[in-house]
Amino acid sequence: MPDRTTLVSALQGAGWHPAAWRTAGPAAQRLTSLRYWRDVVVEQDRLGVDAVTIEDSFTAGPVDAAGDLDTTTVVGRLDALLVANAVAPATRAIGLVPTVSVTHTEPFHVATGLQTLDHVSLGRAGWRIQVSPTSREAALFGRRAGGDDVSTLFAEAREVAEVVSRLWDSWDDDAIIRDVTTGRFIDRDRIHNAEFVGEHVSVHGASIVPRSPQGRPPVFSLAHRSDAAEFAVDTADVVLVTPGFDGREARDLLTEIRALEQAAGSDVRRPVLADLAVLIGSSPAAAADELAALDEAAGTPYADVSDTSVLATTVPELVSLIGDLRGLGFAGVRLRPLRIPVDSTAIARQLVPALVTAGLRADVASRPTADLRTRLGIAPAVSRYASVSGPAPVEVSA
Repeated sequence: MPDRTTLVSALQGAGWHPAAWRTAGPAAQRLTSLRYWRDVVVEQDRLGVDAVTIEDSFTAGPVDAAGDLDTTTVVGRLDALLVANAVAPATRAIGLVPTVSVTHTEPFHVATGLQTLDHVSLGRAGWRIQVSPTSREAALFGRRAGGDDVSTLFAEAREVAEVVSRLWDSWDDDAIIRDVTTGRFIDRDRIHNAEFVGEHVSVHGASIVPRSPQGRPPVFSLAHRSDAAEFAVDTADVVLVTPGFDGREARDLLTEIRALEQAAGSDVRRPVLADLAVLIGSSPAAAADELAALDEAAGTPYADVSDTSVLATTVPELVSLIGDLRGLGFAGVRLRPLRIPVDSTAIARQLVPALVTAGLRADVASRPTADLRTRLGIAPAVSRYASVSGPAPVEVSA
């Protein structure tokens, strides 16, 4: 577990509340512009947030009761992995963690896209792994009927995660030798084929992308139900859980993850982040009123449809909650701002310094510019082929 509280912002459209776009002002007109995403992420980076996750889906937006696109909320999105690659050069230290589904996406494309992001960001890439369970999503690809049971989707996703990991490892760190004298650019013995044949996935050959700065970008997985928790422990480096308001529930969720790790024979204790949706107001009453106004505009309380707790809160209350979670053993939090930029700005400009004051984080000025694995307190990734090639030969001059 990292030695200070991990803080991740979860970015989605104009915010996680379905009615957030109605209060976003000019920002709502720029949701498909690079400038919108760059401005939001750069602010989080500059003020000390550890990472941002960027949501994605094969659907353009939520659907209504009839199965048609819900026109009352944001419809349309940019590809999260491409957005992360686009904003990376404008940022310095923040982790960039796009959501990339594995259900209809080829593992090779997943692996190389994320490796490219790790190179472009100089070691700040992550991956939020996700499955896509609906027939509506499957119809976009036409290769399968869709509607697979979740256990099948998770079984497939486990294989994909394994293949992606093998592809990430397929080039040794020193595979590129650039030997002008002999005319060899690479040492072929230091490139390994990811030979995998499973029930759902079959991949042969190596990645086209040389090993990236982190080797393996850290994988995030949402464990909001028991089967998802088992999947997260099997595949992820960082686990996201969705506790309620009761500290006892948070403790039980953390205990469940640790028990699953033990049952899997793992001696690794993954960072576990509490995943919470937040609206940050100037006072408890103001926050409650602002959430009520959004709920009224949407026609349904967001708490009734959200898969995690919805907090209308203040910065001091949020600091207290994070301190309590930290005391239980959580590595930190992923916060879903209900309104962007209002709540995302409050996270960066108000919450970060308040956490510093509370002794839960170091000041941004002393924050190391390190790769994302280091920032999250995760051990460096050692290639499974490290012992195959051995160290590079040492040339001795005559």
